[in-house]
Amino acid sequence: MSQENRLEKTNRINLLFDFYELLLTEKQQTFLKYYFHDDFSLGEIAAEFEISRQAVYEHIKRAEQVLEQYEEKLGLLKKHERRVQDLEKLRELVNASAMAQSDKTNINDLVDQLEAWE
Repeated sequence: MSQENRLEKTNRINLLFDFYELLLTEKQQTFLKYYFHDDFSLGEIAAEFEISRQAVYEHIKRAEQVLEQYEEKLGLLKKHERRVQDLEKLRELVNASAMAQSDKTNINDLVDQLEAWE
């Protein structure tokens, strides 16, 4: 797997983790945090929990699958990404329009508030 693909995968898992963390088991949460957030190696996690690297790998792979299953069913990340894109388009349309600057400011303030809900 290329460095770019690895980074994309890590970013995706971290985003999915943000949405679905509380739906994972405590062990799945811990292993994913160590591996993806804290950049621990499989060997370091294995040593910490006194289990094999293979067991760590299997726990992480299973947790990734669970996150993807939640996303497939609930689609929270997909909805989030679409909302971010739509807000950006709205901001661009407002800024390109011929309306008064005070109206643009008010609308941009509302877009900022919507973005803060994320």
